[in-house]
Amino acid sequence: MDKRTRIIAIIAAIAVSIIIITSPSGSIVIPKPDASQNGTDAVKVVTTKLQKPWALAFSDDKIFLTEKVGRIRVIDNDVLSNNSVADLHVADINDAGLLGITLHPNFIQNHYMYVYYTYKDGDKLWNKVLRITIDNEKIADATTILDKIPGAEFDDGGVIKFGPDNKLYVGTGDATDDNAAQDLNSLAGKILRLNDDGTIPSDNPIPNSPVYSYGHRNPQGLAWDSNGNLYETEEGPTKNDEINLIKSGQNYGWPNQECSGQKEYQDAKRCYDISIQPAGMVYYKSGKLDFKDSIVIASLRGNALFQIQINNDTLGTQKIILDGLGRIREVGEGPDGYLYILTSNTDGKGFPDKNDDKLLRIVK
Repeated sequence: MDKRTRIIAIIAAIAVSIIIITSPSGSIVIPKPDASQNGTDAVKVVTTKLQKPWALAFSDDKIFLTEKVGRIRVIDNDVLSNNSVADLHVADINDAGLLGITLHPNFIQNHYMYVYYTYKDGDKLWNKVLRITIDNEKIADATTILDKIPGAEFDDGGVIKFGPDNKLYVGTGDATDDNAAQDLNSLAGKILRLNDDGTIPSDNPIPNSPVYSYGHRNPQGLAWDSNGNLYETEEGPTKNDEINLIKSGQNYGWPNQECSGQKEYQDAKRCYDISIQPAGMVYYKSGKLDFKDSIVIASLRGNALFQIQINNDTLGTQKIILDGLGRIREVGEGPDGYLYILTSNTDGKGFPDKNDDKLLRIVK
């Protein structure tokens, strides 16, 4: 990074931090942990020195995570294995690479893991969804269940989650082709809904199509509340990031609409006209932490973890619950009822310290 670019990045970071600090009311910021030790009473350091981590998945005492460079890592009882579960050949370029990960609802029985990643075929970039069978923390089998999702250096989407209906939801970016988001024949700029083997559910809103919703620019997070409502975080072009309530078969407007304003498109539930670059998110129903009935959102440009309480389908006040760690890529709830977060300071857009990147557990 040259001197001019670095100065611009610092100015942008300061500007965003001013907005974040002054806009949420009632914010309670958890003290920043010292990664050279074990953390604080509120935030524990699970592991350090990860390389471009992107997403998390949980099973009993194990945590699986992706690194954009192509590695699937496993942490067993808070110990990071030196060996990768898999090393995939990916195109690790800016937004592209090994991105989302999720486990089958019956993972304990069938050992199915799903990942979303970017690869290069000739001079073109594509994304695919791979179903991996795990045996003793290694790949025993792998099957491509969805391929030829348009890819690009930027805006690849990449979030994948199983919903409460046991269907696989896949958030795809527009891959820098604005028109693709409105094209129902394209897999780009969509939220897709699949059976666990990649076939199309018979009750999808568009017959014989994996498309569940469309008009999306760059989906980054998916979460379902206790009523089964699906929420999505989405990055805007330079501002107008969105939190959307996703409804079957609906059009969310990109590129014709950003956030709201036109009756033929769905309005965003929340719009950030100064970008915070929202990333992963989770719905926290209830548990050991005081975040009941809230969505918790990781923020890259905003450098914070946010809590937003939900009342029916109305979003409440936004509060900062953690900052001071730089870019935060992912947040998830473990089987223990605590929150886990991944930082993202080694992705070429942050300012890493010697222990970045980190996986941390919020326990208080």
